[in-house]
Amino acid sequence: MTAPRSIATTWLNHLAVERGLSANTLSNYRRDVERYLAWLDDAGFDDLGEVAATDIEAYVADLRRGTHGRPLAASSVGRALVVARGLHKFAVHEGAVPVDVAAEVSPPATGRHLPDTLSVDQVAGLIDAVPTGEFATPVDLRDRALLELLYGTGARISEVTGLAVDDVTDCDGILKITGKGDKQRLVPVGSKALEAVDDYLMRARPVFSKGKSHALLLNTRGGALSRQSAWAALKTAATRAGLTADISPHTLRHSYATHLLEGGADVRVVQELLGHSSVTTTQIYTHITAENLRQVWREAHPRA
Repeated sequence: MTAPRSIATTWLNHLAVERGLSANTLSNYRRDVERYLAWLDDAGFDDLGEVAATDIEAYVADLRRGTHGRPLAASSVGRALVVARGLHKFAVHEGAVPVDVAAEVSPPATGRHLPDTLSVDQVAGLIDAVPTGEFATPVDLRDRALLELLYGTGARISEVTGLAVDDVTDCDGILKITGKGDKQRLVPVGSKALEAVDDYLMRARPVFSKGKSHALLLNTRGGALSRQSAWAALKTAATRAGLTADISPHTLRHSYATHLLEGGADVRVVQELLGHSSVTTTQIYTHITAENLRQVWREAHPRA
């Protein structure tokens, strides 16, 4: 007999140690595993080998209906199903059960949400809203470097705030970025971003530094800039630029990907630059560029 909780504990340990998943990702997995284990317990299963595909389909339906709590959105149910599938796949790999009954269970249909993006001119306006001249404050220079790096590399905000000084001083135009699961990737960084970083290093970072942090971007107390403070800096720049849309660090990441594809970049190159494990994740941006083309056609073609 394979007790569901026993194999789940082994799987979570495997994800933490062998796969090196981040603490945040593990927390999400653990939450969904506990939800699935509670459902199995309520359904009377004490042996994972007795679970059939129809049972997992019933689990998915219950999550959608909210049978044991509030109804979940299709996207949340899809993530819960990914975790249940992962558990069953691991159980087969470990020889605990003979068949992966979850493999063919499909997630509920969900509408595709296209990420918000800015135009090239809007990005330029956002970045240029942060002063760099002789009256710029050290905070201004740091925030300018932050925004240039976010858009210049398409990196996540945690990846940019995680950069050390040594990562950029000898990068020769190529940054080594550490992403999810401590996976590293090489990303070109443009001259505008490097100029902003150099300006910050010469005129601003020495003002903040107390000699206790190797982080590139520092707060006013000399510690590493937090994700929350970086987010606030972006919000301030958006207000200065007169952008009324809800701007987040991911907006710059989405804009980076969209502008690359509109400029002719191959989707698999963009996948590598963003650090996506699957090209399917990146392909959502091709829908954005296709919609842009469709809009231009509607406005320009006489028989549209």
